[in-house]
Amino acid sequence: MPAQRTDAPLLSSFRDPSGYLFHRGGRLLRQVNNSYRTNYERLMESGLYRSLTDSGLMIPHEQTDEPGASADVFKVIAPEVVPFISYPYEWSFSQLRDAALATLTIEKQALEHSMSLKDSSAYNVQFRQCRPVLIDTLSFEEYREGEPWVAYRQFCQHFLAPLALMSHTDVRLGQLLRVYIDGVPLDLASHLLPGKTKLSLGLATHIHLHAQAQRKYSDKPVKPTGGKMSRMAFLGLIDNLESTTRKLEWKPEGTEWGDYYDATNYSDSSLDHKRQVVGDYLAKVNPKSVWDLGANTGLFSRIAADRGITTVAFDIDPAAVELNYLDCRKRDEKNLLPLLADLTNPSPGIGWQNRERQSLIERGPGDTVLALALVHHLAIGNNLPFDLIADFLAGICRTLIIEFVPKSDSQVQRLLATREDIFSNYTREAFEHTFSRSFAAIGSTAVRGSERTIYLMEKRPASPDAGAA
Repeated sequence: MPAQRTDAPLLSSFRDPSGYLFHRGGRLLRQVNNSYRTNYERLMESGLYRSLTDSGLMIPHEQTDEPGASADVFKVIAPEVVPFISYPYEWSFSQLRDAALATLTIEKQALEHSMSLKDSSAYNVQFRQCRPVLIDTLSFEEYREGEPWVAYRQFCQHFLAPLALMSHTDVRLGQLLRVYIDGVPLDLASHLLPGKTKLSLGLATHIHLHAQAQRKYSDKPVKPTGGKMSRMAFLGLIDNLESTTRKLEWKPEGTEWGDYYDATNYSDSSLDHKRQVVGDYLAKVNPKSVWDLGANTGLFSRIAADRGITTVAFDIDPAAVELNYLDCRKRDEKNLLPLLADLTNPSPGIGWQNRERQSLIERGPGDTVLALALVHHLAIGNNLPFDLIADFLAGICRTLIIEFVPKSDSQVQRLLATREDIFSNYTREAFEHTFSRSFAAIGSTAVRGSERTIYLMEKRPASPDAGAA
């Protein structure tokens, strides 16, 4: 894919007529267009910007003297950069709910300053220090008495519908956000939700009746009705959306790996030794960022995060990610971000030209990848040969802390219990030989009380002929 030119609008923000993000000299900048001047000045002068940034609900920015990227420029600002960009279909249930509640809290604060959110896209929210934060400075407009909330439908599609489906139908339906970049269609959500949700006043109003109204008027011209929404009615709508959202719950239980550490074959001393090895290896390479693949509930992710390293903890199990996030929130952790990821089918690039939202791989590399108790799941659980695993890992990191678990281990036997053992090449020798093509091993340690080995590897430099035709 050709690189996007400097000063060109990032495709994640090209839809917004108020302005856009662009890169210049390795710096992330946001152009504020002349058409947004009045609203921007109101945001800054009303006290709303200060209120939101002081409370941690919106990222701060610096005003710059940079020239614009087009003639329509009013101002160029430099927003604080979020350490890792994630997307709603990678969030746990509680992450999506917290993002929804933060959006409604922001709307309430905006109304106190006579402004309102003109859009409520879930993509305008990111997680910083394990808390949701608004990243779109240009999301606000002047509140006009009597007008309805223009972002209501978007909120229902981006937040309320997927949360209701995750809560009442199946938590995996959060992945519909990966299919529908503009949010889950309300008629689809209404169809998939159980009938009992029609007895819930909030869901009946905001999803079922809302979907009926969309169907009824979808092919009819929009005509002004003359109806007005008072400020009190507006606040009542936001309050009702908030109470409806808060009532949605999902308990993380009954999934395959949610209780992994309780069922592991490690003794306490083996687990302590494994922690020590991982900590020693991290100290040796001293990364600024870590991706923990197959992180489960984040036991080893926290070894990195507690050292002040920006750490992203990926796991395929919604229960594990949910528990990890709830623990992060409880501990008020600053450096750990739990996310949902299936490494055999990671988040692709989606949207216009498949470039509005980056693939998982495009958001790398991390300095160091932790791949602990992972290889056997990929090699045996998903029939992936060692060379493909090594190629994948070499594409997303510079150094690698990886564990090899032999066939004799009870966790591998658990995988083999339901399939024929066709994995004759699954040996330590084959693993070391294959990975040596992409990585140089700079350390290896046998985990005490087990047959497992943890390796510290460094990615080999690319061959000068790599990619040549």
